[in-house]
Amino acid sequence: MDLIIILQAGVASGTVLLFATLGEIFSERAGVLNLGVEGMMLIGAMAAFSATITTGNGWVGLLMAMVAAGLLALLHGVVTIHFQADQVVSGLALTFLGTGLSLVFGEGLSAAGTEALRSAMAGGFAPWERLSIPLLSLIPVIGPVFFSNHSIMTYLGYLLVPLAWYYINRTRPGLHLRAVGDNPTAADSMGINVYRLRYLYVVVGGMLAGLAGGTISLVASPGWFSDLTTSGQGWIAVGLVIFAQWDPWRAAFGAYAFGTLRRLIYDIQGPATILGVSNPFFLNSYLGFFLAMLPYAFTILVLVIGSRDALRKRLGAPAALGYPYIRGERGN
Repeated sequence: MDLIIILQAGVASGTVLLFATLGEIFSERAGVLNLGVEGMMLIGAMAAFSATITTGNGWVGLLMAMVAAGLLALLHGVVTIHFQADQVVSGLALTFLGTGLSLVFGEGLSAAGTEALRSAMAGGFAPWERLSIPLLSLIPVIGPVFFSNHSIMTYLGYLLVPLAWYYINRTRPGLHLRAVGDNPTAADSMGINVYRLRYLYVVVGGMLAGLAGGTISLVASPGWFSDLTTSGQGWIAVGLVIFAQWDPWRAAFGAYAFGTLRRLIYDIQGPATILGVSNPFFLNSYLGFFLAMLPYAFTILVLVIGSRDALRKRLGAPAALGYPYIRGERGN
């Protein structure tokens, strides 16, 4: 197996994680922890698949994925912002709700929709269409890995990273976002509507998670939908936010690195040799076990960090992350 092919596939696989991680960064930057990313991704994957086989248009499918996941995120916002419920409990409940709804409404979807999706994929400009960027694809190593034979969604990921970083760190709305997540009381005293902004970025985060789910069912693994569609990638995205220290550039590195790791393990489980090295059975078993364990390990990591204020500060987490804002109370 060629290393260039593995890295190229890792970038494509990491795009899904990138969308979900960026969405969670926006939500947490506003001070709202959302552990429901897995459920929102599943509902997005189901909505994208269903809408695409109904309309024959993949862009409509992605739009419906973002709308469905955004509505689910709005529910999380109502529970945690308006009713000031515990964000961890609400997020976990959101995962169960999103998973249940996606499986109920998506029952039999793969069997009924595979041919319809293939027919839609025969059309023109669509999310799954693969392109190579002229000139850039000719750069040694970098060109084939990042700019050759990728879907439109991968290139969209390249654009979102600098845009998200610039928005958060170099614009007035981004300053308001950081203020709401770090010191909502001070932000409120300056005339910033804390509640409105938290609602806004929770929904934005949900829409990006839905986009990630839609990218799985239409681009990464087109033609099927089940409870295994996301395979714990929502939990990985939540963990990557901590790894990235709430920075979009680091999130991109983490997403592509983990996407490469996932793809490498899948490839190792297949051929007898990889990169010229023999592939013993024990390597398959232990690496596969490691991959399956990571979503749950990341979940535990998030809960541990969320419960320790000193560790949160050391990692650079937004100071008000996880705490409901109650107007008139000091320290929020």
